[in-house]
Amino acid sequence: MVKHNKLAMKAITIALSAMILLSPIITTDKVFADEPTVTEVSQEILTSGAIMKKYVWKSIRNKKEVTVNGNVVEVDLTNPLVKLDVMSGTNNQFTKKQSVLGMTTETGAVAGINGDFYNTQAEGVPMGPEIANGQLMATPPYLPGFYTFALSKNNEPIVDLFTFQGSVTAKDGSKFTLGGINKTYYWFEPGGEHSHIDAMFMYTNAWGQADRSNDGTTVPTEVLVENGVIKQIAENTIINVIAPKDGYVLRSSGLAADFVKQHMKVGDPLTVDYSVLPQDASKTYDTKNFKMMIGGHTIMVDEGKPAEFSREVDSLCCNRSRTAIGYSKDQKTAYLITVDNAGDSKGLSMTELQQFMIKVGVWKGMNLDGGGSTQLATRPLGETTPVLTNKTETGIQRKVVNGVGVYSTAPKGAVKGLVIQAPSFLFVNEQAALGFKGYDEYYNPLVDTDKIPATWSISNDVGTFKDNIFTPSKPGTAQINASSGTGKQSIAIEVVGRDQIASLKINTPNMVLSQGGSYKLPVIAKTKSGKTREVPAESIQWEVLGMKAEVKNGILNVIDLAGTNQAQLIARYDGFSTMLTIAVGKDKVWYDLEKNAVMTMSRSKPEGVTSSVYIKEDTSKNHYLELNYDFTQGKGTKWAFADFDAGIQVDGQPQFMKLKVNGDESLNALKTEIRDSAGSVFYVELAPILNWKGWQVVTEDLSSYNFKYPITVRSVYVVNEEIGQDERAAKGKIELDDITFTYKGDIVTPSNNQVNLTINKTTVAVNKKNMTLEQAPVIVSGNTLIPIRFVADALGGTVKWDEKERKVTVIRGDKLIDLWIDNPELIINGQRVTAEVAPKIMNNVTVVPLRILSENMGWKVTWDEKTQQITLQ
Repeated sequence: MVKHNKLAMKAITIALSAMILLSPIITTDKVFADEPTVTEVSQEILTSGAIMKKYVWKSIRNKKEVTVNGNVVEVDLTNPLVKLDVMSGTNNQFTKKQSVLGMTTETGAVAGINGDFYNTQAEGVPMGPEIANGQLMATPPYLPGFYTFALSKNNEPIVDLFTFQGSVTAKDGSKFTLGGINKTYYWFEPGGEHSHIDAMFMYTNAWGQADRSNDGTTVPTEVLVENGVIKQIAENTIINVIAPKDGYVLRSSGLAADFVKQHMKVGDPLTVDYSVLPQDASKTYDTKNFKMMIGGHTIMVDEGKPAEFSREVDSLCCNRSRTAIGYSKDQKTAYLITVDNAGDSKGLSMTELQQFMIKVGVWKGMNLDGGGSTQLATRPLGETTPVLTNKTETGIQRKVVNGVGVYSTAPKGAVKGLVIQAPSFLFVNEQAALGFKGYDEYYNPLVDTDKIPATWSISNDVGTFKDNIFTPSKPGTAQINASSGTGKQSIAIEVVGRDQIASLKINTPNMVLSQGGSYKLPVIAKTKSGKTREVPAESIQWEVLGMKAEVKNGILNVIDLAGTNQAQLIARYDGFSTMLTIAVGKDKVWYDLEKNAVMTMSRSKPEGVTSSVYIKEDTSKNHYLELNYDFTQGKGTKWAFADFDAGIQVDGQPQFMKLKVNGDESLNALKTEIRDSAGSVFYVELAPILNWKGWQVVTEDLSSYNFKYPITVRSVYVVNEEIGQDERAAKGKIELDDITFTYKGDIVTPSNNQVNLTINKTTVAVNKKNMTLEQAPVIVSGNTLIPIRFVADALGGTVKWDEKERKVTVIRGDKLIDLWIDNPELIINGQRVTAEVAPKIMNNVTVVPLRILSENMGWKVTWDEKTQQITLQ
């Protein structure tokens, strides 16, 4: 066999995850004209003994300043309440890769970074060694220059080169060299030999798949060992099991397979002996008692200075995301480092990474896998789950083989700090239940905070508290205080009023009015600061124009649409208004037994269920359909159908489906089956519970279904779901009549009059007919002001005056405009607009800016400088 110190990986053929290049290869680094700077911009305590610091690196490349975002988790190795350990794949097994956030969440870490390099074409195991929770999970490869980070039993950090020594002893005393534990295949340097030829490797339960490093180069002979006894030998094939927890599988090939055939048999005892050793024989590490160990790549920093790279780094070129680990000169602090190549953060070269590490305090350190693998997850203060902290190079969280986690070992402590949870802003009179998250004296999150007593108060008179319920009484900034134990926190909550709102919108784009219909009316507010949220229904005042209807708790109930083609809804919050003009829908009856009876048949399922349909006549000679059902037999969910003639399509693209239903209080559900022109079938729920008797109209909004028109109604049916059948009637009947589809109507826009007026003259021509204004148009600061009555008389709008607010409201067609005297800010259909000149009162007459008013109401304005004449058309 080749001696250990001559074995090396063939670097030109191995596929390391950090070597996936996203930019051209550069093998030399730019010489900087200016010394790079590293500035700490923030720090956050993660737990007792661990903090995260954020840095910004600035340097000059090609005469341009570049910045790089860096994150450093500092761990106090002298603090007994925190520890470092290795996270592995999923469920602590190799071959089952997972993102760093996934591993951090799964293992309960407060922070985590990605770890070792790995062959992206192989099973997904680390290239280097690994000790996790004090257990050896993988051994070092026989390769030069691959450094390892470890912690001794005394928590002393180590960055050094390690190797492996092991052997297998058969019952007859024969020995064979062990190549490693839980290793994938690799190639030696300089000869390029395959690592698994003529070799024997051990695979434990940490190897999470039954196939062990089979790349097609070698034919495996495997040995299953449990409790030190050979249980099975598979010649020239694999034992298709994951190694048991109390045993292992030996994979051998070539000379090693011959050794198995000659010296091993089922039932024999087998002994393995192995150890991880420093490559420098003069060093005497107690590796058997190491707390953790993780492999990396080249050394980066030694004695606080850039170290000569121990591995070639040409393949790790360019400005990339990077991950590194190291420790301080006094060996009291470990540093977990990531730098990003994402967005404005331009990443670092390998030599720049050395400088960054030194500037943040590293005395000795090495790099870990980088590029697309670089990930940092941290648990924010007071939170119970971690989040991804850095921006990944590829925009996704790559699944990696292992990582380094930071863990709290602290007991549950007393409350130390609170983090108030509240909406970003509130509306006047909106009741908000405020809560908090918090952390204890060890900076670990509090759990079950709803069970922890807290005192709430407000520092100013913007609102009131009842327990933890805050109700703002006026616009402004509410200074909210919470305290529990020694923990205290204050927060400023914006209470928005009219002056803070930029826009207001009734968010019902597909509404079609229908007689008897009910519609939810969400109102969305956007503040001047850019925050958006739905206004609570109780904070909105409604006005309905053009129909008989009412709005309660944000629900519009249409009572009567007789003689109405369109209607308007005005929503007001603290005097800020918006309006929605809605067309009345056009109803078309699809199923009416008096006019166009559609053939109807009964159908039921499963076996044992029966149903029937009949055409019936009431005392007024009106015909309707009766659907009878009997669900007393059969198993599981049960259906009774009234099937319609499949060849009769529904015209156009209806917005709503309505039908009259005489319910039976069975508590069963009523649904309809619709098929579109593409052959897709939709099961549309008309009534989730038949909980009424007597005729009632049920309505379903079809606009949310992705139909390919035209559509066909295949059936209306009653369904009795399997769960909860004992609560619903097994026998009954319902009656159906007048299946109607509602189509969207057209909004009528009023026609524009042609208007001619002249500055300083009271005579105005409207469609060539003269009228006299009470106040002549005047020019103020380059803007024409006209009397408000002109809007009503000449432009055809409706004008309302609010004496208390000194506000003018103009409604014309689907436009609503609010103007305040001496205030240049106008509200036009829910949008805040600033005019150049505010409305004024001149000679006891209210005058308003013509151009902004007329143009927002649909007129084109033309100005003739010579005649001082304005034309609107």
